[in-house]
Amino acid sequence: MKRHIAAAAAALAAVALVGCTSTGSSAPAASSEAAPSAGSAAPAAGDPLEVGIAQIVAHPSLDALRDGFIEGMGEAGWTEESGTVTYETANAQGDQSTLALIAQNFAAKDLIVAIATPTAQAIAQAVPDKPIFFAGVTDPVGAGLVSSLEEPGGNITGTSDMPPIEEQLALIREILPEAETIGLVYSSSETNSEIQAGMVQDAAPEFGFTVREVTVINSSEVQQATEAITDVDVFFVGTDNTVVSAIETLVAVGERNQIPVIVSDPDSVPRGALAALAVDYFEQGLQTGRMAARMLAEGTDPSAIPVEVASELQLSLNPGAADRMGVALPQSVLDRVDVLVED
Repeated sequence: MKRHIAAAAAALAAVALVGCTSTGSSAPAASSEAAPSAGSAAPAAGDPLEVGIAQIVAHPSLDALRDGFIEGMGEAGWTEESGTVTYETANAQGDQSTLALIAQNFAAKDLIVAIATPTAQAIAQAVPDKPIFFAGVTDPVGAGLVSSLEEPGGNITGTSDMPPIEEQLALIREILPEAETIGLVYSSSETNSEIQAGMVQDAAPEFGFTVREVTVINSSEVQQATEAITDVDVFFVGTDNTVVSAIETLVAVGERNQIPVIVSDPDSVPRGALAALAVDYFEQGLQTGRMAARMLAEGTDPSAIPVEVASELQLSLNPGAADRMGVALPQSVLDRVDVLVED
């Protein structure tokens, strides 16, 4: 079913950066009793499960993963209202040293949720003995988090948002039949982004594209990096947390230079990108929460819980952005849109 959303409402959500907070009342002090080990069942009555949720940055898709996880756990009765669980959320705001500190602080939690690849890597390194569920991780094997998708090993499992690179390039070709050069903007400090860059480079010739890459270390570099490649025909951004957190900056460069911006992050479309073919991140968070709830109910060890890969894609379009970037959207694309953003 096609959905219509207002870009202004989405923009308000994008500016809410979360620090270290509890989603309800302040989290209780760590219990003097031993915390449940990986794979243990639900805690005794009156002893709520303590869950830490960590993010590398705050942006709408990562926030949707967090909210989806909490709802997925809630479906099985794990809610703060019932007193069965407490949540503490922490946002590193893109800083690796802060992320390492969060990982250390969360080592006392009963269960940890790591949102995005850099977060999962930091948590996995710091916490070897508590169940960890990741979400929004592009390549868990390539990132060194699991031995295989089928048999993760260790104390960690979760869900992957491996992007459909070939389908995304096909979409770019359909929207921009005359385009020749893709400008790929990504963070060199994110393993997930390096993996996606390689995938784009490998697949691009099949669709008649050449690729120009430009990398950044932090979000403050996005504008300068993007302005260095304004001779390309289209900008493409994968599921790169650093660049997505500053997507409005990249969009502004695109609009000034009449260069379309196509992304892998659906929540960047209400923020000004032209189009995205991507997973629904709230649904992936929900999927991850359900996995964690099953582990708690069944006593399964995370090492034996296969990583789940999101497979359903949604096409998001922003016709207003298309106009500002000088693009006429083909009817064939408009006919199959799932989410239509209205300025």
